[in-house]
Amino acid sequence: MIYYFAIVGTKDNPIYELDLNITGAKSAGIDPNSRKDEHRHLNQFIVHSALDLVEELQWHSNAMYLKSVDKFNEWHVSSFVSAGNIKFMLLHETKNEEGIRNFFNECYELYIKMLMNPFYELNTPITSISFDAKIRFISKKYL
Repeated sequence: MIYYFAIVGTKDNPIYELDLNITGAKSAGIDPNSRKDEHRHLNQFIVHSALDLVEELQWHSNAMYLKSVDKFNEWHVSSFVSAGNIKFMLLHETKNEEGIRNFFNECYELYIKMLMNPFYELNTPITSISFDAKIRFISKKYL
């Protein structure tokens, strides 16, 4: 199962992005590096095109978790919008609403902790190795 996770800033700039390969494509006989390069730009395009729908839906709902906001072929785009208008986007193939909701909630808590760091500026890319490792752990836990 392949997931693409992105955190998008208030100016629609990517703050953090991660390609997740949960099941391990190598065991299926597929080279994960070739597949990653092949779909990297497509994943970014799908998530970026769903931002307009997210911005439209966020004003019609009080919930931070917007569920599945868009679908492209077999992929779904789920979204979570923070109070500060930071968008957490997940591109996925299967619907797992409860797992995705828990994933977004823990990622949001982790992002809040990142914001409390005095050396981090809002809307700048997150390059922390520990942040990346924690996001990967959370993804293995819920996705």
